[in-house]
Amino acid sequence: METGVMEGLLGYYKRAMKLKEADVDTYSPLVLAYIGDAVYEVMVRTKVVNRGNVQVSKLHKSSSHLVCAQAQARMTHLLQERLTSEELAVLKRGRNAKSATSAKNASITEYRLATGFEALVGWLFLSEQFERLIGLVSYGLERIEEEASGAKPLQEQSL
Repeated sequence: METGVMEGLLGYYKRAMKLKEADVDTYSPLVLAYIGDAVYEVMVRTKVVNRGNVQVSKLHKSSSHLVCAQAQARMTHLLQERLTSEELAVLKRGRNAKSATSAKNASITEYRLATGFEALVGWLFLSEQFERLIGLVSYGLERIEEEASGAKPLQEQSL
């Protein structure tokens, strides 16, 4: 999409929703993770729905494998070498945030990495870095799907 068209749509969205300007860097990492969770879910659901018109239960099963804490933690490992220092700082803030909740089916480490990933997604979205957001998520989803299909896993590195 052309930059001018995108800016026009974004401007319309902001006016219609009566959104005020905000400094994204002042948001807590858990607030960033809150919006990031929703943004990532929409991205994954859009990708899953695009595969074809199937039963909703099958759509849910496909998307739930990609939005769970384990998959988001894996995404964090796959993306870390591609992140800028600023993006890595946002991810680490999210990872280190103290949350009152925990995942039902994930380890504490996975849950915290997933929160860091969601914070990064939220930060990229709210700071309107859409091309970067889409590029990172697309890359990570491709790697996860390659691994699921039996391709050789990429080497993990610690944060």
